[in-house]
Amino acid sequence: MTCEEVRNKLEPYADSELSAGELAEFEPHLRNCASCAADALGLLQIKRLTRAAGLRYSPTPDFRLRMEQSIRSKSKTPWWSIRFPKLITAAVAVAVLLASVIIWQSHAERDRAYTELADMHVAALASTNPVDVISTDRHTVKPWFAGKLPFSFDLPELQNSDFTLVGGRVAYFEHASGAQLLFTVRKHQMSVFIFRQQSESIPFSMGTSTSTKLAFHMETWSERGLRYFIISDAPASDVNALSKLLRGAAH
Repeated sequence: MTCEEVRNKLEPYADSELSAGELAEFEPHLRNCASCAADALGLLQIKRLTRAAGLRYSPTPDFRLRMEQSIRSKSKTPWWSIRFPKLITAAVAVAVLLASVIIWQSHAERDRAYTELADMHVAALASTNPVDVISTDRHTVKPWFAGKLPFSFDLPELQNSDFTLVGGRVAYFEHASGAQLLFTVRKHQMSVFIFRQQSESIPFSMGTSTSTKLAFHMETWSERGLRYFIISDAPASDVNALSKLLRGAAH
């Protein structure tokens, strides 16, 4: 696929409209062409900002009804509710609005975090030097981070797996420093980000979640005070397989 053909498909790529066959031709070109990768990153960032500006959350009728029933069941009808029904209705509306805002903010923060990490992954692929320490040996990569991060982590043994460690670099997300590790699996690039879980700037609670954003599969989880993220255009099964290896190493 030529650069001109790639640029003609940047819009549908950013909108996740390319077929599996087109992606198989499109994404290898991005990994080998810094100019096209930079164009793709710029477009993805514009899409992210536009999408964030247009985010809206509207509670469903079922959600509104459940909120009203919950409020009614927790208290007896006071005398003033009979005399001031409009006041009760307004109070319920305010409660529903506040709950909706909290849910919307939580979803918006997570989407923004996923998108920013996806941008960091694309930027690494577009760079001529995606990692600062280059090695397939975990015993070389892990010690390189000593003194550069306020925490340590363990890497899995990959000798009998489909994954290959490329190297790593220090990454910064929401004013927090962490590790970005680069892996490959069947010509797919995979970024693993590791940050301290207790950082209030990272909008994820304890637990595991998966997502698909901007043609990338993502998985995140907490392990021993650290928050892990995996982002890749590889199949979701490969993302999950790498997460299991990392979890095993952490134990």
